[in-house]
Amino acid sequence: MPDYSAVHALMFDLFGTILDLGGTFLPPLTLFLEAKEAALSGDTFWAQWRDRQRIEQYQDTLMMLGHCGYLEAARRALVYTLRRNRIEATAGEIATLMKNWRDLSPFPDVLPALKRLQTRYKLVVLSNGEPEFIQHLAATRVGWKFDELFSVSQVSAFKPHPAVYRGAALHLRLDVNQCLMVSSNAFDAVGARACGFRAIYVNRHDLPADDHPCQPDQIVQHFAELADVLFT
Repeated sequence: MPDYSAVHALMFDLFGTILDLGGTFLPPLTLFLEAKEAALSGDTFWAQWRDRQRIEQYQDTLMMLGHCGYLEAARRALVYTLRRNRIEATAGEIATLMKNWRDLSPFPDVLPALKRLQTRYKLVVLSNGEPEFIQHLAATRVGWKFDELFSVSQVSAFKPHPAVYRGAALHLRLDVNQCLMVSSNAFDAVGARACGFRAIYVNRHDLPADDHPCQPDQIVQHFAELADVLFT
């Protein structure tokens, strides 16, 4: 059992960890694709969109172009995915699909776990989203007042750039080993561990772990298990 006694702050990823992206996007995407008589399913399109979004983010970071914004990276990825599948879409249709990003809802296991965890830890959002966007999501969609909201735009790079994790720890005046990253994105857990954070991978979709030397301290399936682990 890992020793988390030095941990003061839990740093939460938002997209896919706290917020249920697929649950929000699949219904409108499916309707859109059916209207276009597209040959692929909403699930397939969504998986391609998300994969391409990560490439957009990695490209900006590798080329040191700064933080273009989470929503801009998502928009670029959507346009690419439409082109990849030869689906014609107007600017208005793209804007309508993009509006769903502001209507994300949390997984049902999140709030009960946060209520438990706040009694022991500082709860912080560490997100690829831009400040206004994550403020909106935390306040109006999650409905939780986190102790801090840290946007990667503050260090001009997307996760898993090391400046993100070290910058967040510095902002909180904590050593890296006093921070624990909670994420449903395997690359996020790897990036955090490489910077000296502790990390727990919330594997909501039963995906394989990365074959990488920097492994999460533990893997759980949901937030109820996360809280159980941290209170053991």
